[in-house]
Amino acid sequence: MILRRQTRKIRLGSVDIGGDSPVSVQSMTNTDTRDIDRTVAQIHRLEDVGCEIVRVAVLDQKAASAIRGIRDGITIPLIADIHFDSRLAITAMEQGADGIRINPGNLGGEKKVERVVDAALCHQVPIRVGVNSGSVEKDLLERYGYPTAENTDGLIESALRNVRLLEKYGFYDIKISIKSADVLTTVNGYSRLSKLTDYPLHLGVTEAGGLIAGTVKSSVALGLLLSQGIGDTFRISLTRDPVEEIRVGFELLRSLKIRQRGPELISCPTCGRTQIDLFSLAETVENYVQTMETPLKIAVMGCVVNGPGEAREADIGVAGGKGVGIIFKKGKIWKKVNEKELLEVFMAELMKMEEKGREISR
Repeated sequence: MILRRQTRKIRLGSVDIGGDSPVSVQSMTNTDTRDIDRTVAQIHRLEDVGCEIVRVAVLDQKAASAIRGIRDGITIPLIADIHFDSRLAITAMEQGADGIRINPGNLGGEKKVERVVDAALCHQVPIRVGVNSGSVEKDLLERYGYPTAENTDGLIESALRNVRLLEKYGFYDIKISIKSADVLTTVNGYSRLSKLTDYPLHLGVTEAGGLIAGTVKSSVALGLLLSQGIGDTFRISLTRDPVEEIRVGFELLRSLKIRQRGPELISCPTCGRTQIDLFSLAETVENYVQTMETPLKIAVMGCVVNGPGEAREADIGVAGGKGVGIIFKKGKIWKKVNEKELLEVFMAELMKMEEKGREISR
């Protein structure tokens, strides 16, 4: 059992972060924030797969003013991501942002930070102090050098110095991130930081890459940290549809037995016995599974011979054959189906099980 590191609890909209609250999974839109309709549509897709917090880039005043329209169209907490311009942070909070992400060191001086803090106190908006390896202040780079796995001093001091600046003006509703594109720098940095502060930590590997590289790097770094009880919320950063970030995030939590959302999908890697298009079948099932809430175990197997046996613990499973497939439940054949109708019949039964599961949970 993983013992969570004890941190302060902060409130971000309807979601608690830190303390004894669950580790939350979040993402960031890749739409133009000024396009309210497209941004809201993408956030709805994220909500469907379980995203609990969403962040949008605020590039200018038009984007900051769009926060109100986006906030009114979604149900999950909305974070405004701001760099360099303190006025954008203030406008975003006035327009209803539930949280802001800033690097206080690049807002243009202490007076501007003070104005942002005043607005955050007025609107009761928490602040994430977000420092990346590439945004460490010049004086800290000169003193400590560029952050590496062996030397995370500059990264940590940048974050703590900016936290102290917020504290100077009486602000404590803070969470911290110190991201790097390097896995070991990320792990070592957060491990050290967790011993120096009790503020909640937002985990992530920045610029992690595409689906495969980004998933591997993020899972290794965040898996190591979460297994040590470090981390209160996180984003899996992928050069991909942000929906994929949520899918990876919840699978990571499931694999560590930290949280479970919806079904667990089991699928075989295929072999020479496979005589159906298992890739398409598995992808269709997987896409639907992401929208389900009932904690089922679902199997997609390549052949009738091994399907029910290898996945005997599955609540429901499908296995293909030549011209015919079977649907099985708890290792026993439930129905034989013509191959052309296999997917349709299986999906219909999945939907019935999901509907029944939701009725029971009400």
